[in-house]
Amino acid sequence: MAAKQRTVAVLLFEDVEDLDFCGPLSVFSIANRGLEAEPFSVFTVAQKKSFPTRHGVTITPAFSFDNHPAADIIVIPGGLGARREVHNDTVKAWIVKNAAAAEHILSVCTGALLLASTGLLNGLQATTHASSFDKLQEIAPAVKVVRDKRFVDNGKIVVAAGIMAGIDASLYLVGKLVNEECAGKVKKIMEYSPAGG
Repeated sequence: MAAKQRTVAVLLFEDVEDLDFCGPLSVFSIANRGLEAEPFSVFTVAQKKSFPTRHGVTITPAFSFDNHPAADIIVIPGGLGARREVHNDTVKAWIVKNAAAAEHILSVCTGALLLASTGLLNGLQATTHASSFDKLQEIAPAVKVVRDKRFVDNGKIVVAAGIMAGIDASLYLVGKLVNEECAGKVKKIMEYSPAGG
């Protein structure tokens, strides 16, 4: 019997850090290569119809908040835009609503600030970009900020440190949800060598 295909919703917003979302999106998409039963169906979703990323790439998400498939995995990237979205009640309400039914939530870099602002990190361990440790603690005093790990697995919620650590955490989830062979295949295709190895 084939394993369940999991939908991966990659949340986007204006001034999102490009690698924060492109890294995980690539990992989950590449995991499908060479497999008859693709383990992931990846899509982008945003409140707006079109907007620039942090580095000026114009994004047109596949879905809006009103018409996307149910999400098994939610990826919340960071960037300067994440700091603004901390104050966006519509985005935060979308995260809370969809997180309730999701199997996993993955925040990358300062996406942890946005996730923390919803209250979903309260009582958990979390990390973020090294420049934002204090900001994360300020936003969520009930979070234990971890400053020396590439990512932290709380079970349902996985929180990655800065930018490239999102690839590490995504590979970890592929290994956990599919198998280590699949994660190894993705690393080989991406020619990716994580920090320390």
